[in-house]
Amino acid sequence: MSPGNKILEVRRLGLVPYEEGLALQRDLVEARRRDEIPDTLLLLQHPPVITLGVKVRSDRSHILATPEGLVARGVTVHESGRGGDVTFHGPGQLVGYPIFDLNPDRRDLHRYVRDIEESLIRALAGFEVRAGRVQGLTGVWVGEEKVAAIGVRISRWITSHGFALNVDPDLGFFDLIVPCGIADRGVTSMARLLGRPVAVEEVEVPVAQAFAEVFCLSFAFRPTA
Repeated sequence: MSPGNKILEVRRLGLVPYEEGLALQRDLVEARRRDEIPDTLLLLQHPPVITLGVKVRSDRSHILATPEGLVARGVTVHESGRGGDVTFHGPGQLVGYPIFDLNPDRRDLHRYVRDIEESLIRALAGFEVRAGRVQGLTGVWVGEEKVAAIGVRISRWITSHGFALNVDPDLGFFDLIVPCGIADRGVTSMARLLGRPVAVEEVEVPVAQAFAEVFCLSFAFRPTA
């Protein structure tokens, strides 16, 4: 489908502390609910952080490192408020937070998650990375390895949280956790698959374009201050 007349505003924010990202999302969700902003996609990176989804917020069993080990690696731990299990965010990973109003005709959680997956699959195809889905599992995969994790929150059909695409992070950080609670599959990155360094900034425009296509929107980058 071709992009529609509605605008997707894309904000490229660079490196943002995780708690600041949470606060910004809360503010934008309320602004979107009041129709003060259009559908918005935040693209950013976080300092090293392990985040816990709502189903494991009181369960640290999928964090394999000791608290002392996390401190030594400069990794903090936060409850996220999103769905899903435990995941890692860090530099070299493109994190995307769509603040979308799914009213009135996209009020379907499963469709929304599949649309995020489709957006990332299309963006990766532009780099000649053949990614896809694994039945029964959320995220974007290349073979047995996950290249993008997805965990969303929807409040009265306004979305927040979103995806984490491994562009060129230090994959050793994933040894600190059981990624997404899945012990028998691995994690990969665009850099490993392509055999070359990949900058996060190189991936932002293709991802924004793919989201606009899948969600039938016309996108524009918000000028940076």
